Amino acid sequence: MPWGSQAWHIEKVIMYPTIEEVNSAGHVQICTWYRFLNSPGHSAIGFDNFEEVLKQEKVIMDRIFERYKEFGGMTPQVSKLIGWQI
Repeated sequence: MPWGSQAWHIEKVIMYPTIEEVNSAGHVQICTWYRFLNSPGHSAIGFDNFEEVLKQEKVIMDRIFERYKEFGGMTPQVSKLIGWQI
């Protein structure tokens, strides 16, 4: 395959919310974070603060998952609303 015909993927990054934002978010926002946030620590791979970022983001992701379950998870309606592209 010639170089010019290769498809390039540019990753859009959603920043992790604060715990306060997670606690006050609605169903659609929780599902959006659940679907699109990178795994905890992903943003710090290769940096000296990886372990610290991993721990902080894991706490936030755990809370997002708790709220996700409280809302009943992803419904077909919410899935259609948020789509698959950010």
